[in-house]
Amino acid sequence: MKLDKKDHKALVLWAADCAEHVLPYFEKEYPKDNRPRKAIEEARSWARGDEPMKMSVIRSAALAAHAAARATENPAARAAARAAGQAVATVHVAGHAGAVVYYINKVVEAVLAGQVNIARERAWLRRKLADERFQKHLRSIVLK
Repeated sequence: MKLDKKDHKALVLWAADCAEHVLPYFEKEYPKDNRPRKAIEEARSWARGDEPMKMSVIRSAALAAHAAARATENPAARAAARAAGQAVATVHVAGHAGAVVYYINKVVEAVLAGQVNIARERAWLRRKLADERFQKHLRSIVLK
């Protein structure tokens, strides 16, 4: 599905919001590592129109977030960093938004041992998925 620019920017903001929702699981473990947060900020900057898309900047931000993920052995922190990398990658290819959902679920699974209310987290994610502008697009991504 092809998105117009307005919906693409809205999808990027949506992906950034979702990734930021789980980012505390990374930042709690690695408070001085700002690579995932910078990836989210880069995504938002493009979506707000602060700068044109520069593939080198988007790619660098995504790769940095994924490098942060590889540097941790904590499954929740790793998945949160990967969600940030996928959020910024949504600037280039809208389909990366589906991977943000995947990694949010990985965070929830990783912290099931009483650290998070899974029903509350899944309800939050369902509300985010309910955005009518993206339902058809996200459904096609998630159900592939």
